[in-house]
Amino acid sequence: MSTTEMISAIGRRKASVARVYMTKGEGKIVVNGKDYKEYFPQKHIQHFLTDPFTTVEADNLYDLNVNVKGGGFNGQSQAIRMGIARALVKLNEDFRSPLKARKFLMRDARVVERKKFGRPKARKSFQFSKR
Repeated sequence: MSTTEMISAIGRRKASVARVYMTKGEGKIVVNGKDYKEYFPQKHIQHFLTDPFTTVEADNLYDLNVNVKGGGFNGQSQAIRMGIARALVKLNEDFRSPLKARKFLMRDARVVERKKFGRPKARKSFQFSKR
């Protein structure tokens, strides 16, 4: 991969869509114009973004520029994780099996069920009274 070459990939989770652009660099991760530690202040969310690199032992080798929209911070971070994993597989096909073993390449299709009419939530119903 040359210095000008850029690998792009898309990751999705719940209502979030993340576009990941990976270039050779020193490990900077920028999410929507901010550093990822500023964008995701929660420590338990930050590890989602670094997990794919630690899995393939490619820490601090690539810079990431990420655009993410939709959903909450948890869905966004997992969408970014999937995008990073897909970009790493495009870079080197040998990374596929360790990333696949940790399920970073699998699309988690669970989304919130819609609310039904005549009910307070999707499945919850009002108390039934026989008399």
